[in-house]
Amino acid sequence: MYSAIDVARYIIWYCKKQGYSISNLKLQKILYFVQANFLVSIGIPCFEEDIEAWDFGPVVPEVYHEFKVFGSSDIPKFVCRNAEEMILKKDKLLINEMVDQCAQYSASTLVEITHNQDPWCNAYEKYCNNIIEKKAIKEYFEKD
Repeated sequence: MYSAIDVARYIIWYCKKQGYSISNLKLQKILYFVQANFLVSIGIPCFEEDIEAWDFGPVVPEVYHEFKVFGSSDIPKFVCRNAEEMILKKDKLLINEMVDQCAQYSASTLVEITHNQDPWCNAYEKYCNNIIEKKAIKEYFEKD
């Protein structure tokens, strides 16, 4: 299992390599889908940190705070130096698969998608930032 920051840096690195844009908002949604992919595909989380239900969808607070300095802009490549070395090859494949799927959507479309899914809907409460339980994510995506 990785830290969410290491996974986020890898996602940014991969996006830059593929020519995809990646803002903090889009990164947050991709982390949520990566976590779901790991939970369903191999039965364990990709990262331990909790995902919370914020107004604009699922958010990993530690990652949000790390990259909030970039606002809604594209996160620059320099933040992900050596990121590709932190993730095992087999795990890169799972992450890359999800990034490739999400890359075709704008950040706002990904927000809309997550707002229509049970894990966020059931956890969300205005002004509360409730945790979206890993079990809820796994169960939702297993039935999909």
